[in-house]
Amino acid sequence: MSRSSEHFDVAAYALGVLDDGDTEAFERHLDVCPACREELALFCQVPALLDEATSERTIP
Repeated sequence: MSRSSEHFDVAAYALGVLDDGDTEAFERHLDVCPACREELALFCQVPALLDEATSERTIP
């Protein structure tokens, strides 16, 4: 993960789609970046909302 991508990986991290190396790098970045921690707190709600929307969707 490049330093420029660290701030863009918040959503990918919240969705669990980063590979192991990028996950570890992003977690180190979170230790020093309050902005990303704050954004992550918001994004952590997204997977549950997506699950809810998918389960409520009816297929004709």
